[in-house]
Amino acid sequence: MKYKVNELFHFYIHLLPHTSCPAIIYLYQLVFFAHYVDLIILGIFEGRKIYELIWQANRLNLKIIFKEFNRLGCTFFLYFCRMFQKTAFFSLIILVMALGSCKSTYQKLLKSTDQEAKYEAAIDYFEKKNYTKALELFDLLQAVFRGTSKGEEISYRMAYCYYNLEDYIVASYYFKKHAQTYPLSVRAEECLYMNAYCYFLDSPRYSLDQSNTLEALKELQAFIDLYPRSSRVAEANNLIDELRAKLEQKDYNIAILFYKMRDYMAAITSFQNLLKRFPDTERREEVLNYMTLAYFEFAERSIPEKRRERYESAIETYNNLLYQYPESKYLKSLEPVQAESRKKLSN
Repeated sequence: MKYKVNELFHFYIHLLPHTSCPAIIYLYQLVFFAHYVDLIILGIFEGRKIYELIWQANRLNLKIIFKEFNRLGCTFFLYFCRMFQKTAFFSLIILVMALGSCKSTYQKLLKSTDQEAKYEAAIDYFEKKNYTKALELFDLLQAVFRGTSKGEEISYRMAYCYYNLEDYIVASYYFKKHAQTYPLSVRAEECLYMNAYCYFLDSPRYSLDQSNTLEALKELQAFIDLYPRSSRVAEANNLIDELRAKLEQKDYNIAILFYKMRDYMAAITSFQNLLKRFPDTERREEVLNYMTLAYFEFAERSIPEKRRERYESAIETYNNLLYQYPESKYLKSLEPVQAESRKKLSN
């Protein structure tokens, strides 16, 4: 061949990592053994018997390539190889025809009226983790098999297709839809849990909007209420704790931000809300410390009519800290604040 074999070899070796198409992989092998294939092509046009060519290809470890091209309907392809081997279009024609042969089966399946064949192919794609193709076929089939056992299977697997494609919001919708459509199914419990779990996975880090976190909490609690004896309840409670910790972190950071900005009124309100929403928080000791300081600073900056009640709040918060955490590390640093507040009240 006048078109250098090593150039074709490097062309396909760069293409291989980006394709799983069997025809292209075999093309690479074919180009690698181009001078041998050329002998086979010449043999065809010289009228040699096919079995002789197959025997020769087998000796060259090319029998598999020859059979695969025959299966793909590409025997005519050899003619084009010979016809265009002297031109720069040789590789382009190989690529286009190979890709066409790869896509033909799936494209024909999409247009087919054989619904059973589509269903079997969709299940096969799903099992092979090709969720995009499986989903496309399931979408075409859901109306066809609605109300049947296959329709239930399609509904279930569509939800997992979206889940495995990491489209968690859509997956949660299909999981919940399946549980509502087939409430007596053995998979209803699993799907209702997965609905909540998808919201959990879509919950962003604490610094962002927590709408999905709140939705996840609601759905997890709904699952626990509906299936209190489920083996998944313990896991659901762990997820709830993790989500609540995220919300607590967000509330704490907001309160600290107000405190550092010296917006003491907003800081006090934020700390109070945190303690109300999360009464079992491990930050209670630290929050009481900040609240004592915030009340004192707020009183210092208040008009005379409001100072007394705010100094009293600072002392009351300090006493709560002393009562709940008598060994607290914050007590010593707060003693001057408490003493100054009492002094202000005595004047």
